[in-house]
Amino acid sequence: MTQAQTLRALLAQDRCHVMPCCFDALSAKLIAQEGYELTFMSGFAASASRIGAPDLGLMSYGEVVDQARNITEAVHIPLIADGDTGYGNAMNVRRTVTGMARAGCASVMIEDQLVPKRCGHTPGKAVVGRDEAFDRIRAAVDSREALRASGGDIAILARTDARHEHGLAEAIARAEKFAELGADILFVEAPQNETEMREVCRALPGPKMANIVEGGKTPDLPNAALHDIGFSIAAYPLSLMAAAMQAMVETLRGMKGDARPGLMDFTELRQRIGFEDYYQTSGQYGTSKRDNSGR
Repeated sequence: MTQAQTLRALLAQDRCHVMPCCFDALSAKLIAQEGYELTFMSGFAASASRIGAPDLGLMSYGEVVDQARNITEAVHIPLIADGDTGYGNAMNVRRTVTGMARAGCASVMIEDQLVPKRCGHTPGKAVVGRDEAFDRIRAAVDSREALRASGGDIAILARTDARHEHGLAEAIARAEKFAELGADILFVEAPQNETEMREVCRALPGPKMANIVEGGKTPDLPNAALHDIGFSIAAYPLSLMAAAMQAMVETLRGMKGDARPGLMDFTELRQRIGFEDYYQTSGQYGTSKRDNSGR
């Protein structure tokens, strides 16, 4: 199966998939090694790790596609990529969707924010009008169908941020239209309580995604509750980034006093990165053999 088909098969299951979000190839490898069946390249976390800047539309299309390709080459679980607003008009959306598919992504998210977009749980968000929002998803679906005609595929995750500026009813109305246009997965960003989350799932067809930002606007409910509400995916965009940053800061502070708190054992570190796999494969080629001691 293609990665998109694998993703659709997962979403057909009667469960809510816990989806830790990655930001680079290493974080994606750790997610896969721990048995998770899918991941999402968080725009917030990828922007922080790649360019050291906030998720405010600063990363370019080329940088995002390159980051996604690095991830898909490192893991075999389906990756959903953050395609932001599509980086321009409807024709740019088509290019974004095609580029993400060629990079090996199972799905790409396209949203209705104004450019430059903002993280969904930060101030200052605004959305484009309905016509432009619908054109973005229409273009994304058209690109998916063109890919299918040539043997490719990618699932379209359609996101609306209209709840912040125009209220929940407008957000649901937009998502309903996204489904009519052919989106595979729907994502209403930042419902603010469990009642709103239930209203979203009750009103909308097909797979829905919940975005759980610790400390954000949407309640951080247990997975069983999210499944009961009707979500197929629970995305955790900042959990790994926040954990990694906390550990790095603690280590840096500890090193000032000659301490090394909480370090992963060197043997496990090498194994998780892939040194042993490399050595095993390279052993088939006499001219590629090197000292395998880790030096």
